[in-house]
Amino acid sequence: MANEDILMKEKTAPALKLVSKVIKCRTAPDPLRLFTAGAAHFYGSRFFWQDADRETVFVGFGCVWSCTVTASDGFAQMEDEWRNLKGAGEVYSGTGETGTGPVLFGGFAFDGTVAKQKWKTFGQGIFRVPQILFTFKKDAVFLTVNGCGGTESVQEAEETVRSLLNGSTAFPALPLLKAVKEIGSDEWKKSVATAVEFIREGRMDKVVLARKLELAFDGVVSPDAVLAALSVQQHDSYLFVLEEGSESFIGASPERLVKKTGRHILSTCLAGSIKRGRNEAEDLELGKALLSDQKNLSEHGFVVSMIRQVLEPFCNGLNVPDEPVLMRMRDIQHLYTPVTGTVKDKDTTLFQLVKALHPTPALGGIPRQPAMEAIRLLEKMDRGLYGAPIGWVDYRGSGEFCVGIRSGLLKEDRASLYAGCGVVKESEPEEEYKETSVKFTPMLRALGGK
Repeated sequence: MANEDILMKEKTAPALKLVSKVIKCRTAPDPLRLFTAGAAHFYGSRFFWQDADRETVFVGFGCVWSCTVTASDGFAQMEDEWRNLKGAGEVYSGTGETGTGPVLFGGFAFDGTVAKQKWKTFGQGIFRVPQILFTFKKDAVFLTVNGCGGTESVQEAEETVRSLLNGSTAFPALPLLKAVKEIGSDEWKKSVATAVEFIREGRMDKVVLARKLELAFDGVVSPDAVLAALSVQQHDSYLFVLEEGSESFIGASPERLVKKTGRHILSTCLAGSIKRGRNEAEDLELGKALLSDQKNLSEHGFVVSMIRQVLEPFCNGLNVPDEPVLMRMRDIQHLYTPVTGTVKDKDTTLFQLVKALHPTPALGGIPRQPAMEAIRLLEKMDRGLYGAPIGWVDYRGSGEFCVGIRSGLLKEDRASLYAGCGVVKESEPEEEYKETSVKFTPMLRALGGK
C-alpha cells in the first residue's frame, strides 16, 4: 500500500459519525484469495462483488454501520438512512474514483410484504458499510478504511489490513454433495398451468414463477469454494456474496437492474431464453430460433416496454435499440436489450431508480400488481433475496444493482437454489420446468452437482 498523506477532506458535518480514508495500493492482491484470507478475522461479515465486465471488483470486511430494512417502503428507508450517515461524516481521499470512500453494499428482499421464515437472517433486506474495503479497477486498486468514533478507529482498521494481507489464501475444499431434492416439482407444474389460465382470463399478460432445490452436503459449505468455482465457470456474470453470520447469499447473475455513474444510467432488458448447443452449428441454430420465437420475443417485449415506461420520466431521452440481440452465457442464451439515458434531475438517486424498476417483468410480471399477487398465491415459498436487487452505492451517488438470480442461500451443510421462468399464454408447464432446470445449472455445478 502507498504511504500517502491525507490529500483531501471531501465532506464535513457538525456531528462526526463516520470517518473514511482512501489509499491507492502499490500492489494488487488477487480478489478471490483476499476474500478467503479475510475469513480468519471476518468470517460472517464479508462481501464480494464483481461486475459482469470485470471492471469493478469489491472485497469488503467487517462492518462499521449496518441497517436492516424494516419500513414498508424499504427503498425510501435506505435512501434516508444513507443520506443521514454520509451527511455526518468525513472522507479523506486523493482520488475521484467511483466505488471508493464510504460504500454501502447489500440487498433487498424480493417481496417486502411476505413474512420471513427461511430468510430470517436477511429479513426484508440488509445493508452495511464495511470496516475495510478493497476496490479493484482495471488499472488500480484502492483501499478504504472506515471507522466510527474518530481517526483512531481508522488507524485500528489499518493495522487489521496488514494482518489481513499476510493471511492464508488457500481455498477451502468443497464438501461432498450427498443429495439434491426438488421441492414440489409436480405442484409447481400445476401452478404454471393455473397461471396460464389466469393469463387467458385476462388477469395479467405475464407472471414469473420460481421453484427451489434443496442440497445436502457432508460438511459445511464455504462461500469461498463456491465463489472460486463460479469465477472460473461464469465469466460474463455478476458475482456476489453477502455473508451474514453462518449464512451466505451467493450467485452469478447475468442481469443488470440499473447502473448509475453521475447522471448517466444503464439498465438491461433480459428475458427470453434457450439452452446452448453441443457444438457451434447447433448453438447458432438455437440462437437463430430464439431470435424468431414469438413466445420469447413477446416475453422480452414486455420487459423492454416496462423499463422504457419506468425510466422515461427520470431521463432526458432514452436510447432503446429496436431489436434484441443474443447474450450467450455458458449454459444458456438470452434475448438482450440495453437501455441507456441521462437523468434530468441531478438529485435523482440510485435507490429511486431501483424502487421504480423492481420487480421488472423479467422477475415479476406484467401488470406488476396482479402478477405479484399471483406469485404469492402460486409459488408457496418465500424468495428472500432471490430475484431481488443486490448491489452497492457510494457516497457520491454512483453505484450498481444486479438482479439476484442464478443464486442460492448457503447455511452450514445445506444450500437452497432458486430458478424461475416467465409464464405467458403460450406456456407449457413441462417446457417451463425444463427451462428452470437449465437455469439451476450454474449454481448446481459450482456446488459439485451436474
